[in-house]
Amino acid sequence: MASEPIVALPPSWPAMSLPLVQSLLTAPGARFEMAEVEIHGIATRVWKNAPPTMRFLLEASRAHADRVFVIYEDERVGYEAHYRAAAALAAHLVSLGIGKGDRVALAMRNLPEWPVAFFAAVSIGAIMVPLNAWWTGAELDYGLRDSGARVLIVDGERHGRLEAVYAGLPDLERVIVARATTPLAAGVERLEEVIGTPAAWPALADAALPAADIAPDDEATIFYTSGTTGAPKGALGSHRNFMTNIMSSGYTAARSYLRRGETPPEPTPRVSLTVIPMFHVTACSAGMMGSIASGSTMVFLRKWDATRALEIIEREKVNMTGGVPTIAWQLLEHPDRARYDLSSLDTIAYGGAPSAPELVRRIHEEFGALPGNGWGMTETTATVTQHGGEDYLNRPDSAGAPVATADIEVRGRDGVTVLPANAIGELWARGPMIVSGYWNKPEATAATFIHGWVRTGDLARIDEEGFLFIADRAKDIVIRGGENIYSIEVENVLYAHPSVTDAALVGVPHRTLGEEPAAIVHLCPGCEASEAELQAFVRERLAGFKVPVAIRFLSEPLPRNANGKILKKDLKALFADHVPMTV
Repeated sequence: MASEPIVALPPSWPAMSLPLVQSLLTAPGARFEMAEVEIHGIATRVWKNAPPTMRFLLEASRAHADRVFVIYEDERVGYEAHYRAAAALAAHLVSLGIGKGDRVALAMRNLPEWPVAFFAAVSIGAIMVPLNAWWTGAELDYGLRDSGARVLIVDGERHGRLEAVYAGLPDLERVIVARATTPLAAGVERLEEVIGTPAAWPALADAALPAADIAPDDEATIFYTSGTTGAPKGALGSHRNFMTNIMSSGYTAARSYLRRGETPPEPTPRVSLTVIPMFHVTACSAGMMGSIASGSTMVFLRKWDATRALEIIEREKVNMTGGVPTIAWQLLEHPDRARYDLSSLDTIAYGGAPSAPELVRRIHEEFGALPGNGWGMTETTATVTQHGGEDYLNRPDSAGAPVATADIEVRGRDGVTVLPANAIGELWARGPMIVSGYWNKPEATAATFIHGWVRTGDLARIDEEGFLFIADRAKDIVIRGGENIYSIEVENVLYAHPSVTDAALVGVPHRTLGEEPAAIVHLCPGCEASEAELQAFVRERLAGFKVPVAIRFLSEPLPRNANGKILKKDLKALFADHVPMTV
């Protein structure tokens, strides 16, 4: 079950084993030294040198002064301006009676106001509730009711969806609208009247944050799960959860250097093109927290557009981008890619959806960049494992090894038995990045969070060296006549076809077999492939029972939720007219 490297690596690689790397990086006095603390009554390894809270991080960010923090369209916001805006909004929230434990909801596309609102709330001990900006009015109404938010900070577009439901929300006391496009009713505030427009933030008063007593394990956020099945659940995160990601990302970057026999450099500011929504933990926790710690710049796109992304990479000398594999595919397949100077781009990283080894190879060969990915979920505040550099090139179908403060196990159906290396079972994880549970859902919390571990629902295996391989979501597995078909395995083969840039495998009903595998694909611009051709391509590489019995072609990339997960439930409708073959 070993991975096949996609490039030839030097005989001297790896220069160090993973255990040796960990012992060096986490030694006493080292940057990534660990300590043991009690979190909710459970002894847990933590990063000893992680910032204690997000309030601390915001105050420390002033050291970056006039470095650019956020770029959006023609707006550029420096770190000091961002701090002053957040401090002013925090003071306003306190004046409204908001304090520790109160929920403040945020429904907004990626705008400079997003991190201002986020840090204003968490810095006074309130619980920030970032709502999915793609949700309908009814779904946003659910999030506001479920969280019991007292204040909503919203952009003009989301305000239009929600205006009619405000009066029926029993807990909502105040609405603050950014970039309103219509007249506002009495009692609804304009954010610009509180802190001004981004251009005015540098001139705001140099004021301290309102006083607040915040500890690392205090509740800080409610991020809703993607809700591909059933109602979304609010994952209740802490300040420590978010600060853990800063150190985890730094640790895995240093690990890559030591694995190739090089000394890790000091962290330096970088420019990232952020194309996934900030209401997703990957962008907010794994992305924004590390950016602030290093004084880096985040470029926001109003909406994803591959041509616009190429223009920004060239103009802003972007160092890294990604989000989900589809973004990397669209950059690779763009017909005008050669017209742009992309030489600054050295990393394309993604999570939230599986990637094909073929994508890893093409990123390395055609961009000259190092691919990166990792595994995490809303319940883990993003990062548990990370993968990059030569380790990724050597194991292109892996999600990487866990960071030093995390433990992962693959367990049997009893939820207790730990399976041996390379056996497939349910993935369990623990560490200081795991949230405490689900907001107001004690039964779901008890079923998912057990003695410091989270049972993920992912089917996975862990190889002899500790690298994680995701096989499938337990609830998405296709079982054909008792034979398990892991969709990622078939999808990766489809991705390897030169005409395919997006692929998903779903199960369609069969009277005697239970279900059969069927595929949905999107082809690259100007490319062609028939159903029979793709079926033959899979048949040459996998067992016959894994070959899709039917393939549908979409003219656009496959539909995804905001977390990058393909909406397979929606895609199954494409096979409503499928007639199963007789067995």
